[in-house]
Amino acid sequence: MTGTISLTINGKRHDLDVSPDTPLLWALRDALGLTGTKFGCGIGACGACTVHIDGIATRSCGMPVEAVGDGAVVTIEGLDPDGRHPVQQAWQELSVPQCGYCQSGMIMAAAALLRDNPDPTEQDIRDTITNLCRCGTYHRVLSGIVRAAALKKGGGGP
Repeated sequence: MTGTISLTINGKRHDLDVSPDTPLLWALRDALGLTGTKFGCGIGACGACTVHIDGIATRSCGMPVEAVGDGAVVTIEGLDPDGRHPVQQAWQELSVPQCGYCQSGMIMAAAALLRDNPDPTEQDIRDTITNLCRCGTYHRVLSGIVRAAALKKGGGGP
């Protein structure tokens, strides 16, 4: 049974004609055409579908749209449309992605980490970023997060 669900996505209110139990991932991709958020595993394990809900990194494949409620959803398209977020800048500067499929989820997870912990240790990063990458670019992701933290602080160092 479908009905109108209202969600705030990337700062804009949307009325979607979807079933309340539709996973947020599919509402974003199919109903709104926001395809930057990727389907990976469908069980919330890989993190390719990571978005922010009220600033918290959330795996959208298992989140029913009705559970979002009045939460503000930010997707990779809304993080910084001009690509100026420190994580996006670091990813470009260091060529973090290999195939790139998982990277929107990685970027969203990293952005949430740096918001909550602007100067994470390597162990903080390893403990927090649990997204999977089939290409194995974990060392580049780690370097990218360290670089993004430096950029966020206004530093040019590593």
